Amino acid sequence: MPLIGCIADDFTGGTDLANNLVKSGFRTRQVIGVPDSESPNEAVDAVVVALKSRSIPAADAVSQSLAALEWLRRQGCEKFYFKYCSTFDSTPAGNIGPVAEALMDALGVDGTLFCPAFPATGRTVYQGHLFVGDRLLNDSGMEQHPLNPMRDADLVRWLGRQTQAATGLVDHACLSRGEAATRERIDQLIAEGRPLIVTDTLDDAQLTTLARASAHLPLVTGGSGLALGLGALYQPAVADPGQLPPVQGSAVILAGSASRRTREQIEHATTRLPTYTLDPQRLADAFDATLDAVMAWAAPQLGDTPLLIHSDTRPEAVEAAQAQLGVEAAGALIERALATLAERLLAQGVRQWIVAGGETSGAIVQALGIAALRIGPEIAPGVPWTHATTAEGDIHLALKSGNFGAPEMFTSAWEIIR
Repeated sequence: MPLIGCIADDFTGGTDLANNLVKSGFRTRQVIGVPDSESPNEAVDAVVVALKSRSIPAADAVSQSLAALEWLRRQGCEKFYFKYCSTFDSTPAGNIGPVAEALMDALGVDGTLFCPAFPATGRTVYQGHLFVGDRLLNDSGMEQHPLNPMRDADLVRWLGRQTQAATGLVDHACLSRGEAATRERIDQLIAEGRPLIVTDTLDDAQLTTLARASAHLPLVTGGSGLALGLGALYQPAVADPGQLPPVQGSAVILAGSASRRTREQIEHATTRLPTYTLDPQRLADAFDATLDAVMAWAAPQLGDTPLLIHSDTRPEAVEAAQAQLGVEAAGALIERALATLAERLLAQGVRQWIVAGGETSGAIVQALGIAALRIGPEIAPGVPWTHATTAEGDIHLALKSGNFGAPEMFTSAWEIIR
């Protein structure tokens, strides 16, 4: 039976967490959505249920997360992990706080941690403030996120706007005193009626301290970084993702993220790979004709050289599309276009995929009918190659959170899988 049951609020986050669990030694299985049946009888230590619940109404996110929790409990899971983005993507209405409180109520627990930090990707927390590299979250580009703009780096304050219960902080000074002091502080905050506990984290050693200090909590929440500390706590049998099964077919990159890092990756790739830029306004005026034009461009070029198809991520283009269509409608249009293209490209023999953006990844994984992912070698922290089965055959797939990966990732990742 699996030991750890995980609920991720988007599909890239699910593979990010599964990747770190495997690195920590856990035999890990990732499923897409809440399965209709029980888990197959296989030797795994952790199961990740990947949802597409980050940017939907809070009540729907709560409902889906509780369904995932119930399924995981039936599989025999003993500890639970609610995973969200390391940039704490949410609004003052949720969804991180409402989902966490609902999971706490369902499990009957008195408190939990909120640990979004992932130092390997530059996400750290100090005095309750989230940093991306050397920039506060609200000065990192996330303040311009089209769905969940993050305009306050103070996580204690931001989380408090979303929740009914009070928030607290385990700060760096406490963490530096070690596991016992950290556990004492956690228990003190819960006893004081501040059960929603944000944690400072500056390095991987503090992730291990937090994992050990929270061993008695049935539920923890955070980015994927905390999973790197769980191996020291549970000492599972070492899992090795090893080689994925070989897959033959052409390669495509589909990018719907407007994040700063994805823009850098697109800029790097456009000078090296055949590239098509999707215009949201043109899609709105002539959706089918635009996709036909993309396919006419792509079909004769499919082969060993990856093709890049991306939405126009220039800030002025994003603003113009949102002004014309509305923020949510503009994002949904790009998702629908890339998901439709994915279906058509799959039928044309594309079997190697990189998909950039959490919402985009969710739409494409659902369009391709993928039910589960096998975790393979790591491309970058938080981004593994995976293997999946579709109606057209097996594929290799990398789901990339918008802000993850080096600038050259779109051109360098292929050598790892080959």
